Amino acid sequence: MTHTRFPAAGGLALLLSLAGCALPRPPAAPDAPEPARWQAPLPHGGKVTDLTRWWTQFGDPLLVDLVEAAQTVSPTVATAGTRIAEARANRVAARAALLPSLDTSVAIVRGNTQAGAPGGGGAVGAGAAGAPGAALPPTTITQSNLQAAWEIDLFGGRQAQADAAAARLRGAQAGWHDARVAVAAETATSYVDLRVCERQLEVARNDARSRAESARLTGLSADAGFTAPAVAAQARASAAEASARVTQQQAQCDLTVKALIALTGLDEAALRRRLEAGWTEPSGIAAGAIPSLPAALLAQRPDVYAAERNVEAASADVGAARADLYPRLSLSGQLGSALIHVAGQNLSARTWQIGPLALSMPVFDAGRRAAATDAAVARYEEAVVQYEARVRQAVREVEEALVNLRSADDRSDDARIAVEGYRVSFAAAEARYRSGLGSLIELEDQRRVLLAAETTLVGLQRDRVAAWIALYRALGGGWRTPETSTARSANPNDEEAPR
Repeated sequence: MTHTRFPAAGGLALLLSLAGCALPRPPAAPDAPEPARWQAPLPHGGKVTDLTRWWTQFGDPLLVDLVEAAQTVSPTVATAGTRIAEARANRVAARAALLPSLDTSVAIVRGNTQAGAPGGGGAVGAGAAGAPGAALPPTTITQSNLQAAWEIDLFGGRQAQADAAAARLRGAQAGWHDARVAVAAETATSYVDLRVCERQLEVARNDARSRAESARLTGLSADAGFTAPAVAAQARASAAEASARVTQQQAQCDLTVKALIALTGLDEAALRRRLEAGWTEPSGIAAGAIPSLPAALLAQRPDVYAAERNVEAASADVGAARADLYPRLSLSGQLGSALIHVAGQNLSARTWQIGPLALSMPVFDAGRRAAATDAAVARYEEAVVQYEARVRQAVREVEEALVNLRSADDRSDDARIAVEGYRVSFAAAEARYRSGLGSLIELEDQRRVLLAAETTLVGLQRDRVAAWIALYRALGGGWRTPETSTARSANPNDEEAPR
């Protein structure tokens, strides 16, 4: 690197001729690879409603409290908040690099000089007219300086760095919203899993009570000599199997409660008291904010927006790396003052200086800057690939949620009909067995079929609600791009990223 100093007139002429020569960058907004339309059918015509705080649409106050508590204590949300703070600080630093810097310094020195002896070669200080060997009066020197430095952004390198920092800040803010949506979805899913587990537990308990009653009656019949001991043993084994199933299901519910406690940080005893109120499968949540075209989904997904901002930042990084290949122009100056106090006398002086106006040109760096540019281009291409993959993943998640939702809805009616039919069949088999016209094997077969049908029906309730949660999550959970949010009217439920 060489440095060349120019006269002021020549430097200003060069500045005017080169200023604003920003270098080209790759496209900051690549084309999104979204399909032309949805392939899965939209539920209920795809009616558009506001998804902000979508969990309130379930009509369950406990779920609302759980989600809010989970978002408060979530380390993921907290980490996303720290990333915003870091990105904001980087943006301030990048913007500051575009402006001149000012530094000031103040120095005070006090001392004296000993006059030289006769015939000696000692230095003679100010006021050396005194007797040889006498000490001179103490001298106090006070100096102050104000220095200015400015690197003129000839080829847009500093501006590119500022643009990259601003894009990363917007991406970090979107990441914070994405973390909140993810925590809300995880909490809601865990809560639904718990409520469905409780229903499964109730099914298991009913089955266990039925088997225990059959075992009791079979035991009485065996004691009276009307039933073979082997049949009574089979009935007892069936009752024990049902009891073990209840114990296993209870443990599963307890584990789900523990998971909710870990997610929310709430007191377990207080949560269990609130869970005693029971649960009703939510209704009226079918009006999801599903855009009519997949392209509109990109305005609802904070992760897609963050990926796009990564592309924008990587594009700006390429511009900054390319600018580093070209000369740099810097201008400096200073103002200074000094006050000398000696023997009761003051002597002051002021100085000023503009310059040098220095042009630094790269001559030889063994390919370091060119390699840095190639690396920036590679990172940009990687960001584009990740953005395209994120768009495809977003479309896939919506399509999968729509398919799962349609499947759960279509199977629910059949599952209810199956449960009703198997209950009638089991009641008939039980009546025949108690009247001595049927066998225990027939009864147990009917019982197993009924248990499987009831378990399937409860599982479908879970699948349906889980599909809605997944759909809300896939649609961005009510988030909108900052550009879209600015155009819309203010919503009091909108969540703001930490500042």
